[in-house]
Amino acid sequence: MTLTVQGEVEKISYENEETGFRVVRLGQVSGLPEHRQLTLVGTMPPLGAGTTVRAAGRLEQHTKHGLRFVVQSVIIIAPDTLAGLEKFLASGVLSGIGEGLAKRLVKYFGLDTLRVLDDESHRLSEVPGLGKKKVEQVRQSWAEHKLTSNLLLLLKGHGISGYLSKKIVEQFGDRSAEIVERHPYRLALQVSGIGFKTADQIARTSGLSMTDPERAQAGLIHQLLAARDQGHCYCDRDLLLERTADMLGIDLCHVEPGLDQLWASGRIVIEEQNVFLDALHSALKRVVTRISSLLNEPCVSPVDFQSRLHEFESKAQLQLADAQRRAVQAVCENKVTVVTGGPGVGKTTLVKALLAVLSGRGVRIKLAAPTGRAAQRLSESTGQPAVTLHRLLEVGHGGQKFSRNAQQPLECDVLVVDESSMIDLELADALLQAVPSASRVVLVGDADQLPSVGPGAVLLELIQSGVLPVARLNEVFRQAGESGIVENSHRILAGDPPVTKQQGDFFVIRTASNERCLSTVEELVSRRITQRFGFHPVRDIQVLCPMHRGPVGTTQINHMLQRALNPNQPGLLVGDTEFFLGDKVIQLKNDYDRQVFNGDVGEIEALDVEGQCLDVSFVAEDGPRSVRYERAHLAQLNLAYCLSVHKSQGSEYPAVIVVLLKSHFLMLSRNLLYTAVTRAKRLCVVVTDERALSLALSETRREVRATGLAERLQRQMQAPN
Repeated sequence: MTLTVQGEVEKISYENEETGFRVVRLGQVSGLPEHRQLTLVGTMPPLGAGTTVRAAGRLEQHTKHGLRFVVQSVIIIAPDTLAGLEKFLASGVLSGIGEGLAKRLVKYFGLDTLRVLDDESHRLSEVPGLGKKKVEQVRQSWAEHKLTSNLLLLLKGHGISGYLSKKIVEQFGDRSAEIVERHPYRLALQVSGIGFKTADQIARTSGLSMTDPERAQAGLIHQLLAARDQGHCYCDRDLLLERTADMLGIDLCHVEPGLDQLWASGRIVIEEQNVFLDALHSALKRVVTRISSLLNEPCVSPVDFQSRLHEFESKAQLQLADAQRRAVQAVCENKVTVVTGGPGVGKTTLVKALLAVLSGRGVRIKLAAPTGRAAQRLSESTGQPAVTLHRLLEVGHGGQKFSRNAQQPLECDVLVVDESSMIDLELADALLQAVPSASRVVLVGDADQLPSVGPGAVLLELIQSGVLPVARLNEVFRQAGESGIVENSHRILAGDPPVTKQQGDFFVIRTASNERCLSTVEELVSRRITQRFGFHPVRDIQVLCPMHRGPVGTTQINHMLQRALNPNQPGLLVGDTEFFLGDKVIQLKNDYDRQVFNGDVGEIEALDVEGQCLDVSFVAEDGPRSVRYERAHLAQLNLAYCLSVHKSQGSEYPAVIVVLLKSHFLMLSRNLLYTAVTRAKRLCVVVTDERALSLALSETRREVRATGLAERLQRQMQAPN
């Protein structure tokens, strides 16, 4: 039941300017005779103490905070007394107006003050002592206040949450209301964070035609973005048109002109039958150009690298395998080298050898990896400092992703990047632009793992291109070979079923049903593994699954494990997920402003239900790092008790539980299972049914991505200088 109340704002308990979410205490309430005071919660326009508001919404009894009024809409009521006017103007809602100026304005204009601000703002100059600069500041502040408040109400009418209003105003200014009402698809095309579905929802409410030209353009961009999220750099033109027309429910003839208009506006690039988002096309071209440029640079090999290698072997009391020696030589003789191999083949020893051989007086060496955990692991294994790629490139400000670029390159002579299979096209572009021409680049990774979460398959395509040296390590060393995890990783890669050894570190548990699988996973995490091996159920054990949806997807397993490991708390509800203090969470997208990135995993260390915010402690290369999440940022988080195999890339966990069932058949493949198993450091348990395991081992297909990097590199290197 919707109720309407009116009252005067006594206190702002909490507000988030970015989202518009506020907690406000009202006094002198009318509409509810039994309540003299009332707490309003929800998305509201900027308010200040003394403001009179009329709110529509519903009462709810919160378990912790008591009776609250959840608002659906809020309208500011013009004060009808001089004291009320002064209070409203001095409330802080309008920048540049304090108590003194509020008194002067009301003293001069009286009860006409708001009308003057609305219709005759030029008259502000009549107020004694008010200079031109101050007049303009007050006029602009009042205009922005009205614009944001009106737009907030307009978006509410379309069922759109209010946090988007600020972004819309920043993009379109005083044309915001017109754009929302008449050209809503421009929101999807020009405002970050607003997708096609949101724009289409507004358009449907406004009664715009399904064949509106801007709808076709927004639909095409939506499909290209969806392809990018699936790892592709481009779409086939005919397939793109067909999918867009099907999604929009219109004929192809209404979609094709939209493709031409997007090309003309520079938002896309069309090459033969391939359609690229402009940003991805530019990144692809720059990567190809930069790699070919580095490969064509002269490379001076350390004259004494053989003696340095012998010295390293003597100090380390080991002898490198022939493949490792060839890898060292390849790195010494080339500007860009790929080193690839699976677990237990000596990649870490090789990196140590490279550091010993290449280091020297004045030689600047930098070590990096895509994630904080991978960088921390690289630093621990080599004894040298290592950082994430984002820290290496120095995250920029004001819309600039990185401070390190072609104009301000990295200060290094040798760059070694571990876990390179995780690097997507856009990150590869940023990294290569920042590499000095005289620097040597070594990309270390496992090409048999799944490709990066982001678009492209950079490491694999660099290898497939055949244009740069590739050192393959394939000999499993004796000590590593004694590990069941290492042994079974290579068995899986060869298509052979894993084996379980008594008192080992690798186990396969057969399960007959989805329900039995879930109960087995819960029992393993909460009791069996913790009791037998002493692992912490949240920090040490990671469950991995091929899919997000379905009866045994990451979503279902996360909710099950949250109930088992972290129950009975006041929580913060975001969509269908409730976050609790102590929950394990993952960052779902790159946030350059707050320097948290897709795939970062942390733990909620503080949570404020009323304030609608929480703090997450993330693992960084130099220790824990705390990040505040306001309401606007919470959609970037998800529970992480169970992760998709893709999201686990680059990370190692003390114990891993791999869930693999026939209901996951669309995702089952040999390299997916291989990637999952190689995430385990000390213990791996595969919970599966016989059919699923057989399907995974027999499916040799790789995740095919439309990228074009290998072919472009080949053409570039074959072209005459």
